[in-house]
Amino acid sequence: MTDKYLTLVNSGPAGKVARKLGLPKPAVLRRYRHGAPLVPGPLLVLGSTAAADSLATELLGWDQDVRRHARPGEKLGAIVVVLEHLADPGELAAPVLELGQALRQLERGGRIVTVSRPARETANPAEAAARQGVDGIVRSIGRELRAGATANGIVLRDGAPITAAAGTLRFLLSGKSAFVNGQFITVGDAGQDATQDEDRPLQGQTAVVTGAARGIGAEIAAVLSRDGASVVVVDVPAAGEQLAAVANRIGGTALQLDITADDAAARILDHVQQRYGSLDLLVHNAGITRDKLLANMDSARWNSVLAVNLASQLRVNESLLASDVFAASGRIVCLASTSGIAGNRGQSNYAASKAGVIGMVRSTGSSLEGTGRTINAVAPGFIETEMTARMPFATREVARRLSSLQQGGQPIDVAEAIAFLASPAAAGVNGEVVRVCGQSLVGA
Repeated sequence: MTDKYLTLVNSGPAGKVARKLGLPKPAVLRRYRHGAPLVPGPLLVLGSTAAADSLATELLGWDQDVRRHARPGEKLGAIVVVLEHLADPGELAAPVLELGQALRQLERGGRIVTVSRPARETANPAEAAARQGVDGIVRSIGRELRAGATANGIVLRDGAPITAAAGTLRFLLSGKSAFVNGQFITVGDAGQDATQDEDRPLQGQTAVVTGAARGIGAEIAAVLSRDGASVVVVDVPAAGEQLAAVANRIGGTALQLDITADDAAARILDHVQQRYGSLDLLVHNAGITRDKLLANMDSARWNSVLAVNLASQLRVNESLLASDVFAASGRIVCLASTSGIAGNRGQSNYAASKAGVIGMVRSTGSSLEGTGRTINAVAPGFIETEMTARMPFATREVARRLSSLQQGGQPIDVAEAIAFLASPAAAGVNGEVVRVCGQSLVGA
Protein backbone atom coordinates (compact mmCIF):
# COMPACT_ATOMS: atom_id res chain seq x y z
CA MET A 1 0.00 0.00 0.00
CA THR A 2 1.26 3.50 -0.84
CA ASP A 3 1.79 6.07 1.90
CA LYS A 4 0.23 9.06 0.14
CA TYR A 5 1.20 11.44 2.93
CA LEU A 6 4.89 10.53 2.56
CA THR A 7 4.71 11.13 -1.17
CA LEU A 8 2.90 14.43 -0.68
CA VAL A 9 5.27 15.98 1.88
CA ASN A 10 8.27 15.09 -0.26
CA SER A 11 6.95 17.31 -3.04
CA GLY A 12 8.06 20.92 -2.92
CA PRO A 13 4.99 22.99 -1.91
CA ALA A 14 3.44 20.44 0.48
CA GLY A 15 6.79 19.86 2.19
CA LYS A 16 7.11 23.56 3.00
CA VAL A 17 3.59 23.65 4.43
CA ALA A 18 4.26 20.57 6.60
CA ARG A 19 7.44 22.15 7.94
CA LYS A 20 5.68 25.42 8.82
CA LEU A 21 2.88 23.57 10.60
CA GLY A 22 5.27 21.29 12.46
CA LEU A 23 3.82 18.16 10.83
CA PRO A 24 5.86 14.95 10.42
CA LYS A 25 8.01 14.95 7.30
CA PRO A 26 9.11 11.36 6.72
CA ALA A 27 11.97 10.95 4.27
CA VAL A 28 12.11 8.66 1.27
CA LEU A 29 14.38 5.92 2.58
CA ARG A 30 17.61 4.84 0.92
CA ARG A 31 16.98 1.26 -0.15
CA TYR A 32 19.16 -1.15 -2.08
CA ARG A 33 19.54 -0.59 -5.81
CA HIS A 34 21.72 -2.74 -8.01
CA GLY A 35 24.93 -0.87 -8.81
CA ALA A 36 24.43 1.82 -6.16
CA PRO A 37 27.35 2.50 -3.77
CA LEU A 38 27.33 0.87 -0.34
CA VAL A 39 27.12 4.30 1.33
CA PRO A 40 26.32 7.69 -0.25
CA GLY A 41 29.64 9.37 0.52
CA PRO A 42 32.85 9.09 2.56
CA LEU A 43 32.86 6.74 5.57
CA LEU A 44 34.24 8.00 8.89
CA VAL A 45 35.72 5.49 11.37
CA LEU A 46 36.00 6.83 14.92
CA GLY A 47 38.15 5.15 17.57
CA SER A 48 41.76 5.27 18.65
CA THR A 49 42.43 1.55 19.16
CA ALA A 50 44.18 -1.01 16.99
CA ALA A 51 40.77 -2.57 16.38
CA ALA A 52 39.54 0.69 14.86
CA ASP A 53 42.60 0.79 12.60
CA SER A 54 41.95 -2.82 11.57
CA LEU A 55 38.30 -2.11 10.72
CA ALA A 56 39.26 0.98 8.73
CA THR A 57 41.69 -1.17 6.73
CA GLU A 58 38.92 -3.72 6.13
CA LEU A 59 36.65 -0.98 4.80
CA LEU A 60 39.38 0.31 2.51
CA GLY A 61 39.47 -3.20 1.06
CA TRP A 62 35.82 -2.72 0.08
CA ASP A 63 36.87 0.31 -2.03
CA GLN A 64 35.27 2.70 0.46
CA ASP A 65 36.44 6.30 0.86
CA VAL A 66 37.49 6.01 4.51
CA ARG A 67 38.25 8.89 6.90
CA ARG A 68 39.75 8.63 10.38
CA HIS A 69 38.85 12.23 11.22
CA ALA A 70 36.01 14.35 9.86
CA ARG A 71 36.96 17.06 7.40
CA PRO A 72 35.25 20.42 7.96
CA GLY A 73 32.16 20.86 5.79
CA GLU A 74 32.45 17.44 4.11
CA LYS A 75 29.28 15.35 3.88
CA LEU A 76 29.60 11.82 5.25
CA GLY A 77 27.78 8.74 4.02
CA ALA A 78 28.27 6.80 7.27
CA ILE A 79 30.04 6.90 10.63
CA VAL A 80 31.36 3.76 12.33
CA VAL A 81 32.28 4.11 16.00
CA VAL A 82 34.55 1.39 17.41
CA LEU A 83 33.91 1.02 21.16
CA GLU A 84 35.08 -2.56 21.75
CA HIS A 85 37.71 -1.44 24.28
CA LEU A 86 35.45 0.16 26.89
CA ALA A 87 36.37 -0.58 30.51
CA ASP A 88 34.77 2.34 32.34
CA PRO A 89 31.85 4.74 31.65
CA GLY A 90 34.31 7.65 31.60
CA GLU A 91 35.71 6.29 28.34
CA LEU A 92 32.43 6.97 26.54
CA ALA A 93 32.73 10.75 26.50
CA ALA A 94 35.51 11.36 23.96
CA PRO A 95 34.34 9.09 21.10
CA VAL A 96 30.64 9.82 21.61
CA LEU A 97 31.08 13.60 21.71
CA GLU A 98 33.28 13.38 18.60
CA LEU A 99 30.44 11.47 16.97
CA GLY A 100 28.03 14.22 18.03
CA GLN A 101 30.06 16.84 16.19
CA ALA A 102 30.28 14.67 13.06
CA LEU A 103 26.50 14.06 13.00
CA ARG A 104 26.02 17.53 11.51
CA GLN A 105 27.84 16.30 8.41
CA LEU A 106 25.82 13.12 7.88
CA GLU A 107 24.32 12.73 4.42
CA ARG A 108 20.62 12.01 3.82
CA GLY A 109 20.05 8.29 4.29
CA GLY A 110 23.36 8.04 6.15
CA ARG A 111 24.23 5.32 8.64
CA ILE A 112 25.64 5.31 12.17
CA VAL A 113 26.98 1.94 13.36
CA THR A 114 28.72 1.22 16.66
CA VAL A 115 30.83 -1.84 17.40
CA SER A 116 30.97 -2.79 21.08
CA ARG A 117 31.15 -5.80 23.42
CA PRO A 118 28.29 -7.43 25.38
CA ALA A 119 27.68 -6.24 28.93
CA ARG A 120 26.56 -9.69 30.03
CA GLU A 121 29.94 -11.25 29.20
CA THR A 122 31.93 -9.35 31.85
CA ALA A 123 31.83 -9.64 35.63
CA ASN A 124 33.36 -6.17 36.08
CA PRO A 125 30.54 -3.72 37.04
CA ALA A 126 32.25 -0.65 35.59
CA GLU A 127 33.01 -2.44 32.33
CA ALA A 128 29.44 -3.76 32.11
CA ALA A 129 28.08 -0.26 32.76
CA ALA A 130 30.18 1.21 29.96
CA ARG A 131 29.19 -1.52 27.52
CA GLN A 132 25.50 -1.21 28.36
CA GLY A 133 25.75 2.55 28.02
CA VAL A 134 26.29 2.08 24.29
CA ASP A 135 22.77 0.64 24.11
CA GLY A 136 21.18 3.84 25.41
CA ILE A 137 23.37 6.02 23.21
CA VAL A 138 22.52 4.23 19.96
CA ARG A 139 18.79 4.05 20.66
CA SER A 140 18.74 7.77 21.50
CA ILE A 141 20.67 8.72 18.38
CA GLY A 142 18.24 6.66 16.31
CA ARG A 143 15.42 8.89 17.57
CA GLU A 144 17.37 12.09 16.88
CA LEU A 145 18.39 11.42 13.28
CA ARG A 146 16.36 12.77 10.38
CA ALA A 147 16.33 12.54 6.57
CA GLY A 148 16.13 8.74 6.57
CA ALA A 149 19.39 8.21 8.48
CA THR A 150 19.61 5.31 10.95
CA ALA A 151 21.71 4.26 13.95
CA ASN A 152 22.37 0.64 14.88
CA GLY A 153 24.94 -1.37 16.81
CA ILE A 154 26.97 -4.54 16.44
CA VAL A 155 27.71 -6.35 19.69
CA LEU A 156 30.84 -8.41 19.14
CA ARG A 157 31.13 -11.39 21.47
CA ASP A 158 34.20 -11.46 23.69
CA GLY A 159 37.00 -13.29 21.95
CA ALA A 160 35.76 -12.53 18.44
CA PRO A 161 38.12 -10.33 16.38
CA ILE A 162 36.93 -6.99 15.07
CA THR A 163 36.86 -8.41 11.53
CA ALA A 164 34.03 -10.77 12.58
CA ALA A 165 31.78 -7.69 12.56
CA ALA A 166 32.44 -7.02 8.88
CA GLY A 167 29.55 -8.96 7.29
CA THR A 168 26.94 -7.48 9.62
CA LEU A 169 28.50 -4.05 9.19
CA ARG A 170 28.07 -4.28 5.43
CA PHE A 171 24.36 -5.03 5.89
CA LEU A 172 23.81 -2.16 8.34
CA LEU A 173 25.69 0.32 6.12
CA SER A 174 23.76 -0.68 3.01
CA GLY A 175 20.35 0.29 1.69
CA LYS A 176 19.17 -3.20 2.64
CA SER A 177 18.82 -2.07 6.26
CA ALA A 178 16.60 0.93 5.45
CA PHE A 179 13.91 0.16 8.06
CA VAL A 180 16.25 -1.20 10.76
CA ASN A 181 16.88 1.54 13.31
CA GLY A 182 17.93 1.62 16.96
CA GLN A 183 18.75 -2.10 16.92
CA PHE A 184 21.66 -4.30 17.99
CA ILE A 185 22.87 -7.52 16.39
CA THR A 186 25.17 -9.80 18.40
CA VAL A 187 27.88 -11.48 16.34
CA GLY A 188 30.32 -14.28 17.12
CA ASP A 189 33.33 -15.48 15.17
CA ALA A 190 32.17 -18.16 12.73
CA GLY A 191 34.22 -17.48 9.62
CA GLN A 192 31.82 -14.97 8.08
CA ASP A 193 32.48 -14.02 4.48
CA ALA A 194 32.13 -10.25 4.20
CA THR A 195 33.68 -10.32 0.71
CA GLN A 196 30.84 -12.43 -0.73
CA ASP A 197 29.24 -11.47 -4.03
CA GLU A 198 27.01 -8.62 -2.89
CA ASP A 199 24.60 -9.16 -5.78
CA ARG A 200 24.37 -13.00 -5.62
CA PRO A 201 25.32 -14.08 -2.07
CA LEU A 202 22.95 -17.07 -2.16
CA GLN A 203 24.11 -18.44 -5.50
CA GLY A 204 23.74 -22.23 -5.63
CA GLN A 205 21.60 -22.48 -2.49
CA THR A 206 18.06 -23.84 -2.12
CA ALA A 207 15.48 -22.04 0.00
CA VAL A 208 11.93 -22.84 1.14
CA VAL A 209 9.54 -20.02 2.04
CA THR A 210 6.22 -20.82 3.70
CA GLY A 211 3.18 -18.56 3.36
CA ALA A 212 4.64 -17.34 0.07
CA ALA A 213 1.53 -16.80 -2.07
CA ARG A 214 1.25 -13.09 -1.31
CA GLY A 215 2.50 -10.12 0.66
CA ILE A 216 5.68 -10.41 2.68
CA GLY A 217 6.12 -14.10 1.80
CA ALA A 218 6.07 -13.42 -1.94
CA GLU A 219 8.56 -10.57 -1.47
CA ILE A 220 10.89 -12.81 0.56
CA ALA A 221 10.83 -15.39 -2.24
CA ALA A 222 11.60 -12.71 -4.84
CA VAL A 223 14.57 -11.29 -2.90
CA LEU A 224 16.06 -14.73 -2.20
CA SER A 225 15.76 -15.50 -5.90
CA ARG A 226 17.35 -12.15 -6.76
CA ASP A 227 20.26 -13.11 -4.50
CA GLY A 228 20.81 -16.36 -6.39
CA ALA A 229 18.82 -18.99 -4.48
CA SER A 230 16.55 -21.62 -6.03
CA VAL A 231 13.28 -21.08 -4.17
CA VAL A 232 10.45 -23.43 -3.26
CA VAL A 233 7.31 -21.47 -2.37
CA VAL A 234 4.83 -23.11 -0.02
CA ASP A 235 1.23 -22.22 0.85
CA VAL A 236 -2.18 -23.76 1.40
CA PRO A 237 -4.02 -25.35 -1.57
CA ALA A 238 -6.63 -22.57 -1.48
CA ALA A 239 -3.88 -20.12 -2.53
CA GLY A 240 -2.61 -22.43 -5.28
CA GLU A 241 -3.19 -20.09 -8.20
CA GLN A 242 -1.38 -17.18 -6.53
CA LEU A 243 1.38 -19.52 -5.37
CA ALA A 244 1.95 -20.77 -8.91
CA ALA A 245 2.15 -17.19 -10.15
CA VAL A 246 4.85 -16.39 -7.58
CA ALA A 247 6.81 -19.52 -8.51
CA ASN A 248 6.62 -18.70 -12.21
CA ARG A 249 7.66 -15.11 -11.61
CA ILE A 250 10.85 -16.06 -9.78
CA GLY A 251 11.63 -19.28 -11.64
CA GLY A 252 11.04 -21.45 -8.58
CA THR A 253 8.76 -24.38 -7.76
CA ALA A 254 5.48 -24.41 -5.84
CA LEU A 255 4.39 -26.84 -3.15
CA GLN A 256 0.81 -26.74 -1.92
CA LEU A 257 0.36 -27.95 1.63
CA ASP A 258 -1.02 -27.03 5.04
CA ILE A 259 1.98 -26.29 7.24
CA THR A 260 0.08 -27.60 10.29
CA ALA A 261 -0.30 -31.09 8.77
CA ASP A 262 1.61 -33.90 10.46
CA ASP A 263 3.43 -34.75 7.23
CA ALA A 264 4.28 -31.13 6.26
CA ALA A 265 7.99 -31.43 7.08
CA ALA A 266 8.30 -34.80 5.32
CA ARG A 267 6.68 -33.41 2.18
CA ILE A 268 8.93 -30.33 2.16
CA LEU A 269 12.09 -32.39 2.60
CA ASP A 270 11.00 -34.94 -0.02
CA HIS A 271 10.20 -32.18 -2.56
CA VAL A 272 13.57 -30.49 -2.01
CA GLN A 273 15.54 -33.72 -2.13
CA GLN A 274 13.95 -34.81 -5.40
CA ARG A 275 14.25 -31.42 -7.12
CA TYR A 276 17.43 -29.93 -5.65
CA GLY A 277 19.23 -32.49 -3.50
CA SER A 278 19.60 -30.50 -0.29
CA LEU A 279 18.05 -27.59 1.62
CA ASP A 280 20.11 -24.57 2.70
CA LEU A 281 17.44 -22.22 4.05
CA LEU A 282 13.95 -22.50 5.52
CA VAL A 283 11.96 -19.30 6.09
CA HIS A 284 8.99 -19.73 8.42
CA ASN A 285 6.75 -16.96 7.13
CA ALA A 286 3.31 -18.63 7.28
CA GLY A 287 1.13 -16.97 9.87
CA ILE A 288 -2.43 -15.93 10.64
CA THR A 289 -4.27 -13.53 12.94
CA ARG A 290 -7.60 -14.09 14.67
CA ASP A 291 -7.89 -10.92 16.74
CA LYS A 292 -10.24 -10.53 19.69
CA LEU A 293 -10.01 -9.00 23.13
CA LEU A 294 -9.09 -11.74 25.57
CA ALA A 295 -12.48 -11.42 27.28
CA ASN A 296 -14.06 -12.44 23.96
CA MET A 297 -11.45 -14.98 22.88
CA ASP A 298 -12.62 -18.53 22.11
CA SER A 299 -10.61 -21.73 21.84
CA ALA A 300 -10.92 -21.89 18.03
CA ARG A 301 -9.26 -18.49 17.56
CA TRP A 302 -6.60 -19.21 20.16
CA ASN A 303 -5.71 -22.69 18.97
CA SER A 304 -5.65 -21.91 15.25
CA VAL A 305 -3.17 -19.03 15.69
CA LEU A 306 -0.85 -21.02 17.96
CA ALA A 307 -1.04 -24.02 15.59
CA VAL A 308 0.01 -22.09 12.47
CA ASN A 309 2.35 -19.49 13.96
CA LEU A 310 4.25 -21.57 16.49
CA ALA A 311 3.45 -25.30 16.78
CA SER A 312 4.05 -25.87 13.06
CA GLN A 313 7.49 -24.25 13.28
CA LEU A 314 8.48 -26.37 16.26
CA ARG A 315 7.40 -29.55 14.51
CA VAL A 316 9.04 -28.73 11.17
CA ASN A 317 12.29 -27.63 12.82
CA GLU A 318 12.55 -30.89 14.72
CA SER A 319 12.30 -32.88 11.51
CA LEU A 320 14.56 -30.53 9.59
CA LEU A 321 17.41 -30.60 12.11
CA ALA A 322 17.28 -34.40 12.21
CA SER A 323 17.44 -34.74 8.42
CA ASP A 324 20.51 -35.19 6.23
CA VAL A 325 18.70 -33.17 3.55
CA PHE A 326 19.26 -30.03 5.62
CA ALA A 327 22.73 -28.69 4.81
CA ALA A 328 25.54 -28.70 7.38
CA SER A 329 25.59 -24.89 7.12
CA GLY A 330 21.80 -24.60 6.92
CA ARG A 331 19.86 -21.56 8.05
CA ILE A 332 16.42 -21.22 9.61
CA VAL A 333 14.81 -17.78 9.73
CA CYS A 334 11.49 -17.29 11.52
CA LEU A 335 8.99 -14.46 11.33
CA ALA A 336 8.28 -13.06 14.77
CA SER A 337 6.63 -9.67 15.37
CA THR A 338 6.94 -6.62 17.55
CA SER A 339 3.58 -7.77 18.95
CA GLY A 340 5.51 -10.61 20.55
CA ILE A 341 7.86 -8.07 22.16
CA ALA A 342 5.50 -5.26 23.20
CA GLY A 343 2.10 -6.91 23.04
CA ASN A 344 -0.85 -5.48 21.14
CA ARG A 345 -4.46 -4.83 22.07
CA GLY A 346 -6.75 -7.63 20.91
CA GLN A 347 -3.82 -9.88 19.97
CA SER A 348 -3.09 -11.99 23.05
CA ASN A 349 -3.12 -15.14 20.90
CA TYR A 350 -0.97 -13.65 18.14
CA ALA A 351 1.43 -12.05 20.65
CA ALA A 352 1.75 -15.36 22.50
CA SER A 353 2.61 -17.15 19.26
CA LYS A 354 5.20 -14.57 18.18
CA ALA A 355 6.77 -14.31 21.64
CA GLY A 356 6.91 -18.11 21.52
CA VAL A 357 8.80 -17.93 18.23
CA ILE A 358 11.37 -15.67 19.88
CA GLY A 359 11.79 -18.11 22.77
CA MET A 360 12.10 -21.03 20.36
CA VAL A 361 14.77 -19.22 18.32
CA ARG A 362 16.88 -18.33 21.35
CA SER A 363 16.72 -21.87 22.76
CA THR A 364 17.38 -23.59 19.43
CA GLY A 365 20.17 -21.13 18.70
CA SER A 366 21.96 -22.21 21.87
CA SER A 367 21.73 -25.85 20.85
CA LEU A 368 23.14 -25.05 17.39
CA GLU A 369 26.23 -23.20 18.67
CA GLY A 370 29.33 -24.56 17.00
CA THR A 371 27.45 -26.78 14.54
CA GLY A 372 27.66 -24.49 11.51
CA ARG A 373 23.87 -24.13 11.39
CA THR A 374 22.00 -21.06 12.62
CA ILE A 375 18.48 -19.99 13.51
CA ASN A 376 17.35 -16.38 13.80
CA ALA A 377 14.15 -14.36 13.74
CA VAL A 378 13.00 -11.14 12.11
CA ALA A 379 10.37 -9.14 14.00
CA PRO A 380 8.55 -6.73 11.69
CA GLY A 381 6.76 -3.68 13.02
CA PHE A 382 4.21 -1.77 10.95
CA ILE A 383 4.66 -2.99 7.36
CA GLU A 384 2.57 -1.75 4.44
CA THR A 385 0.61 -4.88 3.45
CA GLU A 386 -2.93 -5.86 2.50
CA MET A 387 -3.58 -6.50 6.20
CA THR A 388 -2.52 -3.03 7.35
CA ALA A 389 -4.43 -1.49 4.44
CA ARG A 390 -7.63 -2.79 6.04
CA MET A 391 -6.95 -0.97 9.31
CA PRO A 392 -9.09 2.11 10.13
CA PHE A 393 -7.56 5.23 8.57
CA ALA A 394 -6.73 7.01 11.84
CA THR A 395 -5.21 3.91 13.43
CA ARG A 396 -3.10 3.28 10.35
CA GLU A 397 -1.79 6.87 10.23
CA VAL A 398 -0.86 6.88 13.91
CA ALA A 399 0.95 3.54 13.53
CA ARG A 400 2.92 4.88 10.59
CA ARG A 401 4.10 8.07 12.31
CA LEU A 402 5.06 6.53 15.66
CA SER A 403 8.32 5.05 14.41
CA SER A 404 11.51 7.11 14.47
CA LEU A 405 11.44 7.04 10.67
CA GLN A 406 7.83 8.34 10.75
CA GLN A 407 6.54 5.81 8.24
CA GLY A 408 5.65 2.18 7.75
CA GLY A 409 8.09 -0.27 6.28
CA GLN A 410 7.76 -2.12 3.00
CA PRO A 411 7.67 -5.92 2.55
CA ILE A 412 11.09 -5.69 0.91
CA ASP A 413 12.56 -4.35 4.17
CA VAL A 414 11.61 -7.60 5.91
CA ALA A 415 12.86 -9.64 2.95
CA GLU A 416 16.26 -7.90 2.94
CA ALA A 417 16.82 -8.69 6.62
CA ILE A 418 15.95 -12.34 6.01
CA ALA A 419 18.26 -12.51 3.00
CA PHE A 420 21.09 -11.13 5.14
CA LEU A 421 20.52 -13.72 7.88
CA ALA A 422 20.55 -16.42 5.19
CA SER A 423 23.85 -15.26 3.71
CA PRO A 424 27.43 -16.39 4.45
CA ALA A 425 28.03 -12.92 5.93
CA ALA A 426 25.71 -13.82 8.83
CA ALA A 427 27.41 -17.08 9.81
CA GLY A 428 28.25 -15.58 13.23
CA VAL A 429 24.68 -14.42 13.91
CA ASN A 430 22.72 -17.09 15.78
CA GLY A 431 19.72 -17.03 18.12
CA GLU A 432 19.13 -13.34 17.37
CA VAL A 433 15.92 -11.36 16.85
CA VAL A 434 16.32 -8.49 14.39
CA ARG A 435 13.52 -5.94 14.59
CA VAL A 436 12.55 -4.36 11.26
CA CYS A 437 10.31 -1.67 12.65
CA GLY A 438 11.84 1.77 12.07
CA GLN A 439 12.45 1.89 15.87
CA SER A 440 8.84 1.47 16.94
CA LEU A 441 6.98 -0.99 19.14
CA VAL A 442 3.65 -0.74 17.33
CA GLY A 443 2.44 -4.30 16.75
CA ALA A 444 2.53 -5.76 13.25
